[in-house]
Amino acid sequence: MIRALVAAMLVSVPALAQGTPEALRGSWFGPDCAAPRSMLHITARAAATLPLEGAAALLRFIAIDEAGGWTIGSGEGATPPRLALRPAGEGLETVEPSRKTRDDRLPGGAPVTIWHRCPTPPGSFAILHGEGLAFMGTLERIEAGCGGPAEPCLAALLAAGDLTGDGLLSSAEVARLLRGAAWVVAAQGGADTQTLAMTNGAAGLGGLLAARLLVESLDYDGDGRISAAELRQDRAPLPSGAGDAAGRPIPTEGMTEGAGLLLRGVMEGVVSR
Repeated sequence: MIRALVAAMLVSVPALAQGTPEALRGSWFGPDCAAPRSMLHITARAAATLPLEGAAALLRFIAIDEAGGWTIGSGEGATPPRLALRPAGEGLETVEPSRKTRDDRLPGGAPVTIWHRCPTPPGSFAILHGEGLAFMGTLERIEAGCGGPAEPCLAALLAAGDLTGDGLLSSAEVARLLRGAAWVVAAQGGADTQTLAMTNGAAGLGGLLAARLLVESLDYDGDGRISAAELRQDRAPLPSGAGDAAGRPIPTEGMTEGAGLLLRGVMEGVVSR
């Protein structure tokens, strides 16, 4: 997944000129702090609504605009989902406009939801969603370093995952990224609280195994961790075009059946020449 993440990040995408207002970012709760039933978490370019019961909603903003005192974040699509936000005293108001609402009539007549900052955030929300919410911000920082040359993109990925500050990625640090990515995918797909909890638990075990396999696959010096140099290997800079003019192409179909069959595919191709 980390390799796929790097590959996706290296594709140039337009950056937003600005994110959501900083005063609106962070966690909000509703309907009140005494017995909150839902949490809204806002980052620079996304908003996640996480009820105790029902489906989660994670909207990653492709565009952010201002309209009549509202900040309007829009997702992808010809008629994208949108979320309108504005401060209301010490609280926050949100509206989910109908997809049919014209831009000049935003936020439209959809109901207003009121959110509050809570001095002591409920522990249940933190336990269920803390790691996933952290990855929302991590993903944005990685994206901010990508979309251009590979070097800053790989550096951003390493910095985002390196919790200990030793310049290396351990299995636990890679597993944390995998768990966060699994949470984001599930939340964006509208998973409910139980599914998100199961996803986090399954990703905890599966992510650690996947992380160990990934670390081993990139750990060229055998120290059990991924360094910046190992992450850059064959990626930044790109390999030269040097090869060998002698010889001729061999069949490569066997290489697509998995890493374990790669060598066999090459050998069979050589033998069949």
